[in-house]
Amino acid sequence: MNKPLFEEHVATIPATEETPASPAAARRMTLNMGPQHPSTHGVLRIVLELEGETIVKAEPDIGFLHTGIEKECEQKTWQQVVTLTDRVDYLSNLSNNLVYALAVEKLLQLEIPPKAQWTRVMMTELSRLNSHLVWLGTHALDIGAMTVFFYCFREREDILRILEMFSGQRMMTSYIRIGGLALDHPRGWKEVLGKFIRAFPSKVDEYEDLLDANPIWKIRTQGVGFISLEDMLDQGVTGPMIRAAGVPLDVRKTEPYSSYEKFDFKVATRTENDVYARYRVRLQEMRESAKIITQALEGMPDGPYTADAPHVVLPDREKMKTQMEALIYHFKIVTEGFRIPAGEVYQAVESPRGEIAYYVVSDGTSHPYRVHMRTPSFGNLQALPTLLKGILIADSIAALGSMDFVLGDTDR
Repeated sequence: MNKPLFEEHVATIPATEETPASPAAARRMTLNMGPQHPSTHGVLRIVLELEGETIVKAEPDIGFLHTGIEKECEQKTWQQVVTLTDRVDYLSNLSNNLVYALAVEKLLQLEIPPKAQWTRVMMTELSRLNSHLVWLGTHALDIGAMTVFFYCFREREDILRILEMFSGQRMMTSYIRIGGLALDHPRGWKEVLGKFIRAFPSKVDEYEDLLDANPIWKIRTQGVGFISLEDMLDQGVTGPMIRAAGVPLDVRKTEPYSSYEKFDFKVATRTENDVYARYRVRLQEMRESAKIITQALEGMPDGPYTADAPHVVLPDREKMKTQMEALIYHFKIVTEGFRIPAGEVYQAVESPRGEIAYYVVSDGTSHPYRVHMRTPSFGNLQALPTLLKGILIADSIAALGSMDFVLGDTDR
């Protein structure tokens, strides 16, 4: 009778340098987790080396999406790139719209009107809520808490309806454009947004009550997924992960952009540095985002929603139909694009996953010479081997989910 497949595999495992030909090394097993795995939230392959049920080594294997978005940006006009930025992090597309627009506007030295700046803040914070709700619902589902998933997606649906109200699209909105916004505020937006945002803090309380009253949730998250602050700093980890280790690093506070300095909010931090702490940080961030949206709603300035730059911003459609000059500008921007002075710029913003930055280079033509994206998911995934080493495979899903990465944000 043939040997069982598992025994054949174990017998062929080569001795490692750490434990040459030792009994422990002979008992190790290599296991593929992914790339088609529901709890990796995208096509991520992790090669795990197990000793019993303990992970002794973890190697992330990325690149299965192979989007090539950075290279594709070089083939598009400056304005066409906006639609590509939507698809980098599909759960927080507006953050990518914003960081790209801010970078290009620096090269153009464009002054953006207050109404557009405040609307950008309001919309990116709605996007942060949307992203955190997807994270919390799916993360809880991974660990076994199903009800929270339905609660979170209930509120997410309201947010998607608001995004559709403003832009005409639920997810890939392309709402933030170079020079301002794609469209002005729709009629009735204050009533719809006000009704949602006034009720939202009580919804966060519901999520908290559901999970913190569940002893299984605490057992599966407290003390799980620890990684030292030194390792996180060395590996470029940003966002809620590093804030859950007690570091109040948030680009909205350290390098304010788009009028964030005019808004009153706190940076959520914890010190436990485990899966539970990251959950608590994101809960508090949702509450703070609700405060920012409320301030934007109540203090929204009047005025234009785009910069006074007819060579960059598409003219109003009514003017295009009645004024020859507006028609000419529209035709030239759509068919040829616009030229940007040669130069380079680096711009960072705070996305739901951490610091996202674009390095944009212009050679004076109507197409970008280079668009490099410093994405938080890519930086955070570098810490995955350290995060998973030494923990039980049963805890790997909780630890993995606490990172909140998006594979489109990684394989760009």
